[in-house]
Amino acid sequence: MSYFRTDERLERDSDLLTKIGLCELRLMKDGRWPWLVLVPQRPDVSEIFDLTPLDQTMLTFETTLVAEALKQVTGATKINTGALGNIVRQLHVHVIARSEGDPNWPGPVWGHGTAVPRAEADAKALSAKLLDALNP
Repeated sequence: MSYFRTDERLERDSDLLTKIGLCELRLMKDGRWPWLVLVPQRPDVSEIFDLTPLDQTMLTFETTLVAEALKQVTGATKINTGALGNIVRQLHVHVIARSEGDPNWPGPVWGHGTAVPRAEADAKALSAKLLDALNP
């Protein structure tokens, strides 16, 4: 039997904020965008269709919950969501707040420039606001 472990690249590039239900909620360390990642806590899952129907429903619910909180906290123009997994095969869903004038607006965040580390104080402040929005 396999056990859930977060992919080492996701652990390296993000910080765990909380566990919602199905998913770990992680904050990407790249400070150019408010960028969250949901990681379903299921072993050996690389596609949404690998999840049970109930887990698929939970993933959709949690993605929406997180997207709404991120929009509320940031006032973003647009919330982008995506589950690409071309490099990190473990199923994970990106939820990114985008606003006009941010780096590479309106283009994609992937492959754009070099990551800029998020200052610890900024990460703590954003994390606190997000957790408050998720737990009203």
